[in-house]
Amino acid sequence: MATPKTRASSFSRNVPSTAAPQVPGVKSGPNGTLFLSSGISDLDKILGGGFPLGSLVVVMEDPEAPHHMLLLRNFMSQGLVLNQPLLYASPAKDPRGFLGTLPSPVSSKDDKPLNRDSEQEKGLRIAWQYKKYFGENQQNSNSQRDNKFEFCNEFDLRKPLQRQFLSGQRVECMSTQDSPDLAALHDRCATFLKQFFRTDGNISGAGRIAIQSFCAPQCTYFDKEWHVLSFIRSLRSMIRSSNAVVILSFPPSLLSPSFSKRLQHMADTLLSVRAIPDEDKDLAKLLTGYQDMIGLLSVHKVARINTQVPIILEAATFSIKLQKRKFLVLECLNQAPVDGSSGTSYATSGSCSVSSKGGSLDF
Repeated sequence: MATPKTRASSFSRNVPSTAAPQVPGVKSGPNGTLFLSSGISDLDKILGGGFPLGSLVVVMEDPEAPHHMLLLRNFMSQGLVLNQPLLYASPAKDPRGFLGTLPSPVSSKDDKPLNRDSEQEKGLRIAWQYKKYFGENQQNSNSQRDNKFEFCNEFDLRKPLQRQFLSGQRVECMSTQDSPDLAALHDRCATFLKQFFRTDGNISGAGRIAIQSFCAPQCTYFDKEWHVLSFIRSLRSMIRSSNAVVILSFPPSLLSPSFSKRLQHMADTLLSVRAIPDEDKDLAKLLTGYQDMIGLLSVHKVARINTQVPIILEAATFSIKLQKRKFLVLECLNQAPVDGSSGTSYATSGSCSVSSKGGSLDF
């Protein structure tokens, strides 16, 4: 299984090791970093654990298709299933209507997607001691699921989220059209993040903020670059001192190149999505499993918390697929062999043909 590589360095912050927090949906990482799940297990593995608490995640939208909505839906559903408060902002007049499109978690084991890790284990020829070690880890993960501390759920995109997760005061919705200078959105975010202010000691809970189509043309602050940049700086400062994660999507094609670059620079984790052309014969010959792809996801930047050591990914671009037409799956891009056989998924791929320094489809 492809995992991010880390380097030992004197620039890493010396953080005392602590026990994993007994909070649903929160797990410990290196250097004392705490992670929230993105709602997509493959994306959590790619990023080295998920979204770090106190980080700003920026997603660049594709004007041809709303694939960024897939990331937002899974992120929001994962938080609601784990009883984590959510603040959702959208340029729509009635943002609460979007909650009806959130996917539902899979409850039955028979409905879950194929376990690619188990398939990989069957293909390994290793000593029995290592197989025993894998078995112990599997038991530990199963025990955590029995205790309802599952970090990431599998979601069925064809089934809406149950109303029981949308009831109560855990979900706040607002329209960004009501904030001409972003003052109302800023105050709403500040009030929401106060309940997750970071203090020394055990963490009691975590929150999530999802801002859809930031800087959309229907917003009155669309051409007010100074107000937008000031808001992002303040939001990033507030999120740094809180146990929460903010995911924000924006359309870079509708902004000036310099303005778009500034927004990207402020992100802790920077992702982009784009659609797959329906009939691209050259691309179909180049990639395996092209007929099953619905889009591409590129990782441009990964958050670094409590360390200055960069995280080196084995790939920068991944294919977005729907397994069984309902489960969201990310896979490494593999160059099609001469015989046309299918490639391997992200979880089973030992290497990838895409260079992290090259373009989105440079092999």
